[in-house]
Amino acid sequence: MCGLFGLVGHEQASRMAYFGLYAQQHRGQESAGIVSWSAERMHAVVGMGLVPEVFSEDSLPRLPGDTAIGHVRSSVAGVSAPCNAQPLVVRVRGMEIALAHSGNLTNAAALRRELEGRGAIFQTTGDSEMFLHLLAHALQGQTLEEAIIATCARMEGAYSLVLLAQGRLYALRDPRGMRPLALGRANGGAWVVASETCAFDLLEAEFVRSLEPGELAVIDGKRLTSHRLAPKGAVPVRQCIFELVYFARPDSIVFDEDVYQCRKRMGAALARESATPADFAMPFPDSGVYATVGFAQAAGIPYEHALIRNHYVGRTFIQPTQSMRQFSVRVKINPVRSMIAGKSLCIVDDSIVRGTTVQTRAAKLRELGAREIHFRVSCPPVRFPCCYGIDFADPSQLVAVQHPVAALPGLLGLDSLHFLSESGLLSAVGHPDQYCLACFNGDYPTAVERE
Repeated sequence: MCGLFGLVGHEQASRMAYFGLYAQQHRGQESAGIVSWSAERMHAVVGMGLVPEVFSEDSLPRLPGDTAIGHVRSSVAGVSAPCNAQPLVVRVRGMEIALAHSGNLTNAAALRRELEGRGAIFQTTGDSEMFLHLLAHALQGQTLEEAIIATCARMEGAYSLVLLAQGRLYALRDPRGMRPLALGRANGGAWVVASETCAFDLLEAEFVRSLEPGELAVIDGKRLTSHRLAPKGAVPVRQCIFELVYFARPDSIVFDEDVYQCRKRMGAALARESATPADFAMPFPDSGVYATVGFAQAAGIPYEHALIRNHYVGRTFIQPTQSMRQFSVRVKINPVRSMIAGKSLCIVDDSIVRGTTVQTRAAKLRELGAREIHFRVSCPPVRFPCCYGIDFADPSQLVAVQHPVAALPGLLGLDSLHFLSESGLLSAVGHPDQYCLACFNGDYPTAVERE
């Protein structure tokens, strides 16, 4: 998972990109980068770490110009290393091109074998560089727009891309629309693109619309033209529903859906499916908060915060190693003891992936005297690896793969457990036929390579 940002036509483009990435820090904590365009050349600052660690008041002046793209990265394909930090910048046929990618290609291994067989030398271990090699071949005798379209025809899987070339910005989503990308206008008419609209809010930019699946937007100054990677309906739209369940910020609009309201509806559907004898409903903060609001309202029970989060600890889900995740679980939440002793608790969370967090916190709640612990999950069990950019690719780490669902309450230290059904989940979104649920049911929308 990664966060993308691009802006054209603003005198403080790199500073705007900094804040656009800052608003999307939750989408990637391993590296960050900004590339700007000025005086007919690229200027880049890219590094490992969080946005405020990579950029400073000293580095931003090294990014002049009114056009910039940016990227925050959480690795799925490729290791966490400086060589994989984006945007990537290359020179092709005398033209500098910068690329930022969100998603994961499912035919990356085959493409890499083909390109290496033709003499390509790779500088990274990720799949994003594949696009640049294919683009270099496609540029023979074609315009950049035509070459981008031809290159996308070779790629399978999830890819939202932002490119910068010769002062123009190119933004696109794959024909299935798996990863989000939104279009906005800043003060003065500057065009802005970002993975999530929360980046627009920080910049006081207006959300215009989501880029359509299979759309290529080309922005040259204040002029925007739209092209198609493939005819509409050539493949079914399959947007990642886990964006709405967990990954996106609740104050964003993603896939033209209000994330906050979607999560409330998921919680309400969960309450309708599972009767819960509890004194109150409580979230595992912060990701479970909004589903819990909907759950408590639909169930007619009080909503309480009996666990308080330390906001200076990163999200356990995207920490790169299991030992780091377990440490974060211990330090990031502190209980309100008076709310727990002798109480029947209903905890609502958005997902159970590895089970580490649930097991650790349930044990702590038992130590504090909880009478009962009922757990409700606002999505179905995660049983299949995601090949499109969400970091649960190893089935051996999925608790619902390793154990029957009926055995999970005992394993995790719970009195009862209920996962939202697929139909309940889809009832919470506006276009239920346009979502990928492969992590729940194994119905992958593309062919998937073993590698």
